[in-house]
Amino acid sequence: MKLSVVIPVYHVENTLERCVRSVLQQDYEDMQIILVDDGSTDHSPAICDFLATQDKRISVIHQQNRGLAAARNTGIRSAQGSYITFVDSDDYLDNNTYLPLMHELGNHPEYDVLEYPVVIKEGGKHMSRLSFDNVCYNSFLDYWLIGKGYRHCYAWNKIYRRDLFDQCLFKEQFAFEDVWTLPQLLNQSTQIATAAVGCYHYCENLSGITANASIQDMQSLLNAHVQILPKVWNFTDASLLYYIEVLNIQITVAQMGGEVLLPPYPYTMKMTSALNVKQRIKILLLKILGIHLLCRMFKCLKHL
Repeated sequence: MKLSVVIPVYHVENTLERCVRSVLQQDYEDMQIILVDDGSTDHSPAICDFLATQDKRISVIHQQNRGLAAARNTGIRSAQGSYITFVDSDDYLDNNTYLPLMHELGNHPEYDVLEYPVVIKEGGKHMSRLSFDNVCYNSFLDYWLIGKGYRHCYAWNKIYRRDLFDQCLFKEQFAFEDVWTLPQLLNQSTQIATAAVGCYHYCENLSGITANASIQDMQSLLNAHVQILPKVWNFTDASLLYYIEVLNIQITVAQMGGEVLLPPYPYTMKMTSALNVKQRIKILLLKILGIHLLCRMFKCLKHL
């Protein structure tokens, strides 16, 4: 068995079959498909069981509702492939996605993680496409900063060497669990690559956590990045841009009434061509006011 595909399932009776069919229609045959029903009370469990009768590669696990991370972890524990990937059950794949990606991994067995393109928020007014060149990064630091991995910290548009999960599973009971878990997986990796082929369709879900994040959810996202920041500060333009990305999350949290968690600004006032005008102004205000006053200012502006 070469590839295990883990599909968590929870209240997706309208999209589940489309998702699974998109995996079954791949030109790649040597795979195991694990449907993890996470305590659904709609018709999803019955659809899972029916689909399993249609293809011997599909297995179904029914469990009490424990959340997305726990469902993925259940699938990981049952995965038999040398490689593992994830598909959310309200999303789907382009035809002929896995075959060229698995060929790439066959040609480069040194790759621990291979990332591929995504259509983001398909069906929504802010739909966009995330594309990649064929690039290999030799460390988590290079991928995170130079490749701007923090901007596409998704679990699902990547194929992983299965043994990366021997020491690291998804963080259960954490909002934005991908941001908590992916850096730990990548930090174990010696080579992280991106590919120009294939496509994952991330469909907009107006009832999902991203669209309905609470203060606690956003603080979880912020705290995940705050844990990473000290590990990647190297006073380059790339690390400065990442700091600004986390600063924007901090401002959003503050505007929602959450805590200030971002560490003090570690850089000098030297401005670079990497910053646009808005970023330069924000950094200047940060140096003058400090993080607490800056967040208070943006919170007040929100209510004007």
